[in-house]
Amino acid sequence: MSDWWEKQIQRADQLTAQANGSKELLTFYAQLLRAQKDIYDYLRGRKDWLPSGDLESDLVVLKNAIPEFLKLVETFGPAALAAEARDLSETDDSVLAERLLAHWRSGSDIQFFEKAFLQPYLKWLAESDGRPIGREISAGERYCPFCGGNPQVSFLQNKETTAESGNRDLICATCLSSWEFRRVVCANCGEERPAKLGYFHSPKFDHVRIEACDTCKHYIKGVDLTRVGFAAPIVDEIDAAPLDLWAREHGYIKIELNLVGV
Repeated sequence: MSDWWEKQIQRADQLTAQANGSKELLTFYAQLLRAQKDIYDYLRGRKDWLPSGDLESDLVVLKNAIPEFLKLVETFGPAALAAEARDLSETDDSVLAERLLAHWRSGSDIQFFEKAFLQPYLKWLAESDGRPIGREISAGERYCPFCGGNPQVSFLQNKETTAESGNRDLICATCLSSWEFRRVVCANCGEERPAKLGYFHSPKFDHVRIEACDTCKHYIKGVDLTRVGFAAPIVDEIDAAPLDLWAREHGYIKIELNLVGV
């Protein structure tokens, strides 16, 4: 729902004002969220239309949102992305359409434009009870049950009033859906031995931590909503970008990069 996008935007604006070394990242991400919300609202507001899940068919509608999206990235994005957005806006529509379709079939977390543009489409597809068609969908508990995407961030929340430590969920990097996941398990390889699972946090980001695995050397950031209930996991993990530096320095690889490249 639009309220979900508003919550992300408000949290990004709030954290931008008090950012600890991540101000530029959050400033851009706040604007990007606004652009994604516009795409979502445009699709959700279409009369007598729902996404089919076949991107090639749905591009007839979706392509109308491309110019404004590219304009925003050109205006607010970092230099490299702004230049690419400018080039794409001057390119034939079929070029970006082909890039979107290629990403749809087999995506990558370094393909910024495709991933960012399709997130609101996939979110609305999930909410309107559609299913993605023509995608490579990975199966298994660590992958999103809707689209097969990798997890972006984990979060803890109390789903029952009697719970003390919180239940763990993962948020999909591709469609932004969430699903339940076991508490003490690597979100990349499924390692369960506590001795192989490590955690790191800083007092500056007391409700965010690195969740690392010494078996596969991958990590994900976790946001504890039992500590800060108004946090927005996909935003707060960007605010805590300095923790990614610690993880990389210790030889860990992030399961999936976020939209600002960390």
